[in-house]
Amino acid sequence: MKLQNQDIKVGKTIDELVEGETFSLSETIKNRDILLYLGLTNDDNPLYLQYDYIKELGLTKPVVPTALIFGIITSTINKHLPGPGSHVVNVNLNLIEKIFRNDLLSFNFEIIKIDTNKDLVTINIEIVRNDERVADAIVLVQPPLPESELG
Repeated sequence: MKLQNQDIKVGKTIDELVEGETFSLSETIKNRDILLYLGLTNDDNPLYLQYDYIKELGLTKPVVPTALIFGIITSTINKHLPGPGSHVVNVNLNLIEKIFRNDLLSFNFEIIKIDTNKDLVTINIEIVRNDERVADAIVLVQPPLPESELG
């Protein structure tokens, strides 16, 4: 698609998506990611960084802020499924287990419903660490508009 004389890559429109379509990726949240989050948000929760506090709780590593998990989910939707031009309109994120710094996480996305009347797709996300589900989410997304509907 051309927009202002530039090539713009957009994701799949609602008519190009299929129920059952999947996308998966693996991510490791490192200390620098947590530090960037804390700096950007001015969040000073000791659970994310202070080892003395973490040890008092019987934990061995800092916990990953929920917002970082949310960010990986929305970023993946905006980059891959449906892709650029998508708009996340609702998220229900359920953390089953704590997620720790340096955990290798698998994010598995699946389109479970397409509602062409409302121009929304429902994406189920399962987040797995060492073959154990640690979180899941349901996300409502408005896919990119077709080129014919752009002003």
